[in-house]
Amino acid sequence: MTVILIVESNTPEMVASGQAASAGFIRSFAGLAPQAEIRVAAPYAGPVANEAFAAADGIVFTGSGVSWSADAPEAAPLQAAMELALACGRPIWGSCNGLQLAAAVLGGGIGASPNGMEVGMARELQLTDAGRSHPMLAGRQDGWAVPCVHRDEVQRLPEGAVLLAGNAHSPVQAMAYEQGGVRFWGAQYHPELRISDVGGYVSARGIFAGHAGMAEDCAVADRDAAAAARLGTAPEELAPENRLRELASWVALVTPG
Repeated sequence: MTVILIVESNTPEMVASGQAASAGFIRSFAGLAPQAEIRVAAPYAGPVANEAFAAADGIVFTGSGVSWSADAPEAAPLQAAMELALACGRPIWGSCNGLQLAAAVLGGGIGASPNGMEVGMARELQLTDAGRSHPMLAGRQDGWAVPCVHRDEVQRLPEGAVLLAGNAHSPVQAMAYEQGGVRFWGAQYHPELRISDVGGYVSARGIFAGHAGMAEDCAVADRDAAAAARLGTAPEELAPENRLRELASWVALVTPG
């Protein structure tokens, strides 16, 4: 049986309050890999043993709602987990914080976007020449959009990484690092999230207070063309078979045949 290990990147306190970043992946894999065994590790609750990574066929690093960046001292438990994951040779997926974490551990640079937060949809995504032929982005065409919510971004690619896609807000929206026994695919956006999930974040206001006005559109955009258009997308783009393309490609890598 295929084993997928999800590394929960929120703190135990956040998870206990209903903010498990792993939830979107668990839901997504129920459809994409229904026969797989899904395990969850939580580095902020305690160190993850190397054996947990070695026993997995694929490893996922989730997004995170913590206040610190993936290269901050507070993120040391996640950094240690990423180092073990990269060393074990298994295919790795990273969304948002997971992408930034890999970039930082591999020697790249991350930081807060000078364009502010990107919330709602990552719009008008553009493939690079490498992205057009990379299996991660199979089926994607220039101009697509995917749910997103982030403050930080990758600002300097690690040496050896390949840029696959970007947009006007964040030039690094998708990246692959495939050398030295490492096979990492990651996206700044969140294919695992429904747009209604993003609506829940902005409804909570707080740091999203400036985006609260999009909450109503997020709640119905997957079935309301006008609401979707205001977010820069269309209901068909939000349907699982389109939204989950990158994750489906990664699952195919982890579960060949």
